[in-house]
Amino acid sequence: MAMCVRWEVLTFVHKKCLNWILLATFICAVNYACSQDDPTDLAEPTVVIAILIRNKAHTLPYFLTLLERLDYPKDRISLWMRSDHNIDDTLTVLRRWLDVAERDYHSVNIKLTESPPESLPDETGPAHWSPERFTHIIHLRENALNYARGLWADFVWFLDADVFLTEPLALRQLINKRFTVSAPMLRSDGLYSNFWCGMTDDYYYLRTDEYRPTLKRERQGCFVVPMVHSAVLVDLRRASSRHLSFLASNVPGYSGPHDDIITFALAANKSGIPFHICNEELYGYIMVPLEQTDSLDIDYTQLTNLKLEVLVENPPLPYNQMFGDFVTYPEKDTLGFDRIYMINLLRRPERRERMQHCFDELGLQVTVLNAVDGRKLNASLLGEQDIHMMPDYQDPYHKRPLTMGEVGCFLSHYNIWKEVLAHGDQKVMVLEDDIRFEPFFRQKVARLMAELESLNIDWDLVYLGRKRLQEADEPWVEGAHLLVHAGYSYWTLGYLLSNRGAQKLLDARPLEKLVPVDEYLPILFDKHPQASWKGRFPRRDLLALSAAPLLVYPTHYTGEKGYISDTENSTVIEDMKSSDALSHQDL
Repeated sequence: MAMCVRWEVLTFVHKKCLNWILLATFICAVNYACSQDDPTDLAEPTVVIAILIRNKAHTLPYFLTLLERLDYPKDRISLWMRSDHNIDDTLTVLRRWLDVAERDYHSVNIKLTESPPESLPDETGPAHWSPERFTHIIHLRENALNYARGLWADFVWFLDADVFLTEPLALRQLINKRFTVSAPMLRSDGLYSNFWCGMTDDYYYLRTDEYRPTLKRERQGCFVVPMVHSAVLVDLRRASSRHLSFLASNVPGYSGPHDDIITFALAANKSGIPFHICNEELYGYIMVPLEQTDSLDIDYTQLTNLKLEVLVENPPLPYNQMFGDFVTYPEKDTLGFDRIYMINLLRRPERRERMQHCFDELGLQVTVLNAVDGRKLNASLLGEQDIHMMPDYQDPYHKRPLTMGEVGCFLSHYNIWKEVLAHGDQKVMVLEDDIRFEPFFRQKVARLMAELESLNIDWDLVYLGRKRLQEADEPWVEGAHLLVHAGYSYWTLGYLLSNRGAQKLLDARPLEKLVPVDEYLPILFDKHPQASWKGRFPRRDLLALSAAPLLVYPTHYTGEKGYISDTENSTVIEDMKSSDALSHQDL
């Protein structure tokens, strides 16, 4: 802030002032500057965004679109980009984008190299981090850092091209944190992220008790950590930032590995510069890195995994239409099943839309069955078939009768069982609309089915997702590595059903003694703990297995933000005797 001087000061200094006119002129100038000082009129800090890109034609449509959508003036951003040793269409994507977007930024320093070979001499594949590759990356990052310093930029932001910043305010908010080095926390489709909470004595990753609560945002804020990477913002206005470097030769007493991010972290540590990871917002997502021997095909599938994870909480990752020919989806099939069914309430169109996006990503051809809506059921409705509640049924946890939502859920599954027989289907997959898919879902289903067939396993139903209720170990199916004999379980998130299994579920005439569908299934495979309920179904020979590990999970659990239950949050069937009938017009 400028120093403002009152005219009264003159009485204290005029005796020592040799040039009264010069002093008066100086005071007038200072006071004028003070009158014009408006802190809200300051331009945003200048930022160099440094991006290294290799074999990322599949991620660039999303990365570049989200980069464009950052809520920050582009004329305060300079781009520094390098790309080489590509075996895909990375350079084509970049050039197409630069032809349109380059003029929007303050300056652009781009080097797209086509002439080098597709790999460095000591690399064995596109995911192999060889010593020469580390050397190459280290020097590129150091060049970017020095370029930003040479521009007198206020900040430099190191971004990887497989980071997706879904929060447009990410850059602005990080700058306002006023840390020397910071990063927005990024989610993946697993436990991987862009920070470490611990580091071993030999400078490698160490999982700590603080990591998971930070990742899951059970504790929120900005936290000091030993490592951040992939989206690192550096405040170059800080004098201490001059000690930051990616070169081991610039770090006194460096004894760590030949690694860019570890060298940078140790340079900061030796200079007393803390790293901060900030998770007050869900800032975006990051790809899980490839293993050393992985091909690019695995990275393509990793992108699908991440896009499915994004869909749990957000709309699909956006991309500019100029990239339309670089965004592809797999041809749809039914994974070898006769049909794949999804159950969805018509009044939940947002769930249907989300699941359709998931099916597009996974390449699944799915038949949508309109669920029976419990809100439209009541005890006096007449229909083609009467439905009776089991007289002694009481919810084990809430100590209440059935809800109309539970009746509607049962009838929805019941309708699918009838469809299986009507079509003569031999095996189907049944999915509900509030699920998240395990990474590599298609591949894992294929392996599961291969195991069933190779071992000639007899089965009626295979859980893909459930809530296991018994603590006792469930025995493995003999010779299997992916299948166990299912114990008492809740939830019908997803399951495989054979023709014979559908026949057994219908032959037991469940509508005459109705219980929730996830109580009914364990009764039929004789694992339910309630003997009196089982006694009402004399034939309990459903052959039920479960995928291990599971392949689908709920999008939200009870108590979490976004959790909605159309079975629990519905009308309870009060004082309904076993002779009272529920009828359903769509049954």
